[in-house]
Amino acid sequence: MPLFINPNQIFIQRVNLLEHKLRGKEERIIQLETENALLHLKLAECYGKLGRNNEEEAYISSLYQVQLNHNKNTNLFLNGLFKEVQVLKQNLRDLSSIYAGFSKELEQQSKNFLNKVIAASCKIQDCSVDVNKLQAQVLDLERSLQEEKNKYKDERQKRKILHNTLVEFRGNIRVHCRVRPFLSIDVGNNDTDLLSRSATASEKVVHAVNDDTILVKCSRSGYPTVNKMFEFERVYSPDDSQQTVFEEVRPLLTSLLDGYNVCIMAYGQTGSGKTHTMIGPHSENGFRTGELPEEGVIPKATRELFSLISKKSPGSHSIEVSVVEVYNNEIFDLLAKDGDGSMLIMKRDVITTSTGNSDVPSLTHESVENAAEIMHVFNHGLQLRAKHPTLVHADSSRSHLVVTITVTTQCASAEGLAFSLQSVRQESLSHRSRRQPPKLRVTDEQTMIRSRSPSPRPSLTELPVLHKPVKTKLQLVDLAGSECVGMSGVTGVALRETSFINRSLSALSDVLGALAEQRPHIPYRNSKLTHLLQDSIGGDAKLLVMLCVSPTQRYMTESLQSLGFGTRARQVQRGQPRKKLTKSK
Repeated sequence: MPLFINPNQIFIQRVNLLEHKLRGKEERIIQLETENALLHLKLAECYGKLGRNNEEEAYISSLYQVQLNHNKNTNLFLNGLFKEVQVLKQNLRDLSSIYAGFSKELEQQSKNFLNKVIAASCKIQDCSVDVNKLQAQVLDLERSLQEEKNKYKDERQKRKILHNTLVEFRGNIRVHCRVRPFLSIDVGNNDTDLLSRSATASEKVVHAVNDDTILVKCSRSGYPTVNKMFEFERVYSPDDSQQTVFEEVRPLLTSLLDGYNVCIMAYGQTGSGKTHTMIGPHSENGFRTGELPEEGVIPKATRELFSLISKKSPGSHSIEVSVVEVYNNEIFDLLAKDGDGSMLIMKRDVITTSTGNSDVPSLTHESVENAAEIMHVFNHGLQLRAKHPTLVHADSSRSHLVVTITVTTQCASAEGLAFSLQSVRQESLSHRSRRQPPKLRVTDEQTMIRSRSPSPRPSLTELPVLHKPVKTKLQLVDLAGSECVGMSGVTGVALRETSFINRSLSALSDVLGALAEQRPHIPYRNSKLTHLLQDSIGGDAKLLVMLCVSPTQRYMTESLQSLGFGTRARQVQRGQPRKKLTKSK
């Protein structure tokens, strides 16, 4: 039976075989593609290595080229250096030969000088006796010079005492002058480096020659320098301290308790040191309490006053304080208070009483028990003082400040009896000369005696002692700045303030001029300032004017004006001051 082969099976087998081969080919293709990818990666890596090798080769080539250039330059430098070394060797050989010649010459000169020194030593030994004699003469001359200096110092002190006595008899106004140190306000717009030079002699024109003489070097472009001399009772140099100034003021406080009115007035341009002299360091919050070395006349005077009172009988003295300012020719009470007790600036007026004295009605007087209370009251008034910045000073005072300390003294009967003897003697002399008895003025150790008998020679039994309080006043005045409008550079309201300030200071100068010339009419009422200070300027008070001046060329005009004011003040003769006695209110 023949074998039957199914064609479909044969076809299926062939298909399966072909599929198997196809899968093998596909797997081979995948394997070859994978190998191809790996070969591409290796090829890229080889290309990267080749690039890096090329860069390294270029870098090494550049380094090689730089090294070649460096070697070339080094060789050139070494060749030049070698040539210089050869030149130096030649110079050294030349110097060695020169040194050998100098050495021989120096040795010869040394021998010559040694011979001369030996000869000079012999001469010195011969002259030693003469030198000893000259030294003895020098010592004698030094002792003589020191003796003459001591005599000169004693004579100056005696002259000062005699001059003060003469001033006391004549009633002249005492004038002191203080030259302040160099400050930053002395630097002008074109003098920015002046502070580093500490005010050279060409800039400093005001000098304190000694303790009573001021020298001003007046110089202008194209003109020779003119030296002007001013003499005052006391001159303070920039090196003098606040304590030195107060030591000259201290005797006036004793006079205050002895029964004299006293006035201390500071005059000068803004920034010249008036407020520093009178008050000392202070800020916008007021005066710093506590005893400080740089505090001014006012705090030192209050402490000294209570120190003197503490040595008197307990309860014999009482103190009152008032603080006013003269602003725009108006008087303002800086201690006034409203109904609630708050500080309130009140305008006051000054009048002339029937006795011819000036008075401010309704003025506030604060009673105090010690120096701290005075400074506390003064501090309140100081904070209310009118101030305004100017080109000269950032905190310029625009008013005249007047602090009045009134001392009321209760007299004892034994002291009144002592004064009654003086009264009897005075009345006896007055009857002999057939004149009216002079108005009696007494110290705090005396009382007024009134005679109840018409007899021309009363006895002590006819003169009962009256216990009436003695009132004396200490006025401390800090005047506003005396500079001109152009120097202050103010406008508007401040310009009006400056105008009033200058008017009042001009009125003060006119009053002093009238007193110096002894005119029949003294224009006190031309200004509220002069009217307020009438008793101190022209009355029987002991008046001290403290001139404060700047030392530099920039303020020379204002300094000369202040010095001229002080010179006019010294010419005033008011007669011998008398002890003050006023009745209690």
